[in-house]
Amino acid sequence: MKKTAFLAAALLATAAISSVQAQNIRLGLRAGANYSNLAGNINNQSTYNNKFGFLGGVMLNVPLLQDGFLSLQPEVLYSQKGFENKPTEYTSILGKQKREGQVNYNYLDVPLLLKVRASGLVFEAGPQYSYLLSANNQTKTTTTPTIGNPTTAESQNKSDLSGLNRNELGYLAGVGYETTNGLSLNLRYTGAFSDFVKSGNDSYFNGDLKNSRHSAFQLSLGYLIPSK
Repeated sequence: MKKTAFLAAALLATAAISSVQAQNIRLGLRAGANYSNLAGNINNQSTYNNKFGFLGGVMLNVPLLQDGFLSLQPEVLYSQKGFENKPTEYTSILGKQKREGQVNYNYLDVPLLLKVRASGLVFEAGPQYSYLLSANNQTKTTTTPTIGNPTTAESQNKSDLSGLNRNELGYLAGVGYETTNGLSLNLRYTGAFSDFVKSGNDSYFNGDLKNSRHSAFQLSLGYLIPSK
C-alpha cells in the first residue's frame, strides 16, 4: 500500500508540473558506485564490512521555476548494495566461526528528489522507494568446534529471498556540482526506514541482521540531455 501511494504521488506530481514546464523537461543518465554497508542494531557488527557496487539508471528533471533554481527530479536506478564478511573469528553456540565472502542485494531504487541548483552547486533530498530484485550470497563459514576439526560450508540458498522484505521505503540526500551543459558529479547518502530481514527471521546470518537496514554512500556522474 505504501509502495503504491508513493509511486502514485510521484507520477501525479510529475505529471502536474510537466504540463506547466513541458518545454524545459530534460531526460538524463546516471552511473557510478555505491559504498554500502548495514545500519541498525546488528549483532557482531564488526564482522560486516563495507563493499563497493554498481549504480546506474535514468532520471527526469522537471523545473519548478523558470530559471532552473528549483526542480523535481525522479530517478530509476539499478543499485547494488550489501556487505562483505570480515574474516574475523567470533563465538557462537557452535564454537568459533569465521565468515568470508560478499553478499550482494540488487535493488531497483526510485528516488523522488527536490533539487536546488545555485551557481552550479546542487543540493538535493527526498524519499526513495526500493524493490529487491535479487540477491547473491557468496558467504563461506568456517566453524572450529571445541572438540574436532574445522569445517567450511557455503551458503546453501545463495539467491533465496523468502526471508527478506522486498519492498523498502527510505531517503536520499546529497550535494554536487552541475555544469551548464548538464554534466554533474554527485555525492549522496541513502538509507532505509525499515529492516530488510523479515520480522521473526532468526536464522538469517544466525539472527545477526534481524534489526538491520541498508545504507550507502554514492558517487556518480550524471548527464541531463538538453531539451529542444
